[in-house]
Amino acid sequence: MKIQAGSRPISRRSLLTSGFAGGLLLAFHVPLRAAQQGAHRQSGGGDVKFAPNAFIRIAPAGRITLVMPQVEMGQGVYTSIPMILAEELDADFSQVALEHAPPDDALYANPILHYQVTGNSNSIRAWWKPLRTAGANARAMLVRAAAEQWSVDSAECTAANSQVIHHGSGRQQSYGALADAASLQTLPNNVALKNPSDFVLIGKPLKRLDTPEKVLGKTIYGIDVMLPDMKFATLKACPVVGGKVVAVDDRAARKIPGVRQVVVLDDLVAVVGNHMWAAKKGLEALVVDWDVGPNGGVNQDDIWRDIRSASEKTGVVATSRGDIEKGLLVGERVEASYELPFLAHAAMEPMNATVHCKPDSCEIWTGTQVLARVQADAAKAVGLPVKKVIARNHILGGGFGRRLETDMVTSAVRIARHVDGPVKVVWTREEDVQHDFYRPAYHDAIAATVSDGKIASWKYKVTGPAIFARRLPAAFKSGIDVDAIDSAVNVPYDIPNFHVEYVRAEPRGVPTGFWRGVGANNNVFAVESFMDELARKADKDPIEFRRSMLGGRPRFLAALNLAAEKSGWGEPLPARVGRGVSLQPSFASFIATIVEAEVDTQGEVRVRRVTSAVDTGIAVNPDTVMAQVEGGLIFGLTAALYGEITIAGGRVKQSNFNDYRMLRINEAPRIDVHIIKSGEAPGGIGETGVTGSAPALRNAIYAATGVALRRLPIDRRLIAAKRS
Repeated sequence: MKIQAGSRPISRRSLLTSGFAGGLLLAFHVPLRAAQQGAHRQSGGGDVKFAPNAFIRIAPAGRITLVMPQVEMGQGVYTSIPMILAEELDADFSQVALEHAPPDDALYANPILHYQVTGNSNSIRAWWKPLRTAGANARAMLVRAAAEQWSVDSAECTAANSQVIHHGSGRQQSYGALADAASLQTLPNNVALKNPSDFVLIGKPLKRLDTPEKVLGKTIYGIDVMLPDMKFATLKACPVVGGKVVAVDDRAARKIPGVRQVVVLDDLVAVVGNHMWAAKKGLEALVVDWDVGPNGGVNQDDIWRDIRSASEKTGVVATSRGDIEKGLLVGERVEASYELPFLAHAAMEPMNATVHCKPDSCEIWTGTQVLARVQADAAKAVGLPVKKVIARNHILGGGFGRRLETDMVTSAVRIARHVDGPVKVVWTREEDVQHDFYRPAYHDAIAATVSDGKIASWKYKVTGPAIFARRLPAAFKSGIDVDAIDSAVNVPYDIPNFHVEYVRAEPRGVPTGFWRGVGANNNVFAVESFMDELARKADKDPIEFRRSMLGGRPRFLAALNLAAEKSGWGEPLPARVGRGVSLQPSFASFIATIVEAEVDTQGEVRVRRVTSAVDTGIAVNPDTVMAQVEGGLIFGLTAALYGEITIAGGRVKQSNFNDYRMLRINEAPRIDVHIIKSGEAPGGIGETGVTGSAPALRNAIYAATGVALRRLPIDRRLIAAKRS
């Protein structure tokens, strides 16, 4: 996989007639402006001209190149997105090659979020129709080119496995051989897309294209980049947000073999060495005096006090139907509040960027979810025009939302400006954990009434940061952060009087950002935990209680019923073992999750089994769907059992996996994922397991012990104190 950068405008006509060594060049959409990429050599040889904006190139040898607008970070899009394209193109999937897209918001904007970004479980949702349309258009042009060569009607020809076939004569012609002639065809309009019943690739459990190189250790992540005469650096930022460097004693550091220089900036110091070990040991030897600034007195209790105080305010109404105040007077009223803590991302690949700064240019090698934003922010940091910054992307060793930020690159650029030649800047795990953009802490207050065994009214208030106000201001409208209310305004249940408010509360001294599962994490946990408490008030089984309010939601009902059946819901369990359920509307998928967990008398929790029924529409690659749900479930269970970032004196107390624990392999439960066959458009899947596992686990503990936990991570003292 290669990355190209730099572009200049070309015309629509030259786009359609330009060759890939005499081949076919086709944009997914003919854009308002196209671009010509720098030349490089591919298997077909020759200079390459193409128009970014998610496009197809077909070489005479038959190689089909897809320039990927999304990035691969373990979620499988480098297989599933080519499957969508190849399906409508009727391509030989073994002939499909990939390249990372260059940075360009105008040409590679995600169709849902409108800028170049991979996140929010929307890669397949965003590109489902554009990619299919692109493949169908390309196929139509190839078929028409073959029909003209054979002097037959296009309707007499079909395509399969990168071949056009004329059934009357049996003649066949490869896409590569037709590429030149097809490039002269007029771009068609309204080409019919395949009926899902005719799919030959989509829906098949195909092997991932990125697996072989990963297994063989050949995949180049950002942290693996090696350049001639490259130096290595690691850094230490002020442990308190907003703090500054006062003085640095680097005498001991400079004596360590391999240390080349010490870079001191206003808010961080870095040690540059011949190798990472020298840089790391040099950093440890530094004595730094910090001015911690205004946030040095911030503590965890202060943060929670501020959030809870903010939750007492009247929020901005996100949605409302019926008459909530009258509704709350009908039936038995129940109130509860739920809280989720700050969480770090802790991706397997620590933050890193390799940078080579010159007086008139800057080159960057990294792994990011926002390549165009990296380029723009690096340009500001180095003081150069954007066109003078070349940003190259790599497969990510975990993103989870952390690599939606650009701080790792801008810090590396600031350091690299003081280094002669290229330098790879790598965060230690401690620096990574203690200088994250954390999953927000949230407080949710709910009041509801139950009448005749159903919910009559529901008043919900979510209090927490507005990440979109910083990341994408256009999505922060009228005081509403659309992420903060996700899965709160669209709960699955039929509730006649329904009201949701949002209160913005930014924690002092703690930067927050998107974390896998985003706002749905918070709201699914609060909603589904409260649903179990309401079911108990109504003296109903938790699943029966939910079923009674899903009359108009057949996809939710089908998922819930399947999960109940496959999990053995209702079958007897030993003492202090319980099953808990969670139903979620997140990311346009319909998923029910049931966790079976055991709680010993000391409060230790063992997750015995997880069952998930998944309706994500058309499953492009079922194996990827299953793997993503399984991984998400483990990710969410880890957070529910152990995850919490705490602050003392403005500093993050956690530092590495010894005190920011992961679920270990011997603790992982049996997981059964059941995919519901569907003809609907695909939903998102990468984050859904995360959002569903925590409330299902909490409800399993509730069933096993009778303790209604309202805060994560699991408080073992509370559940140890209760005997069933």
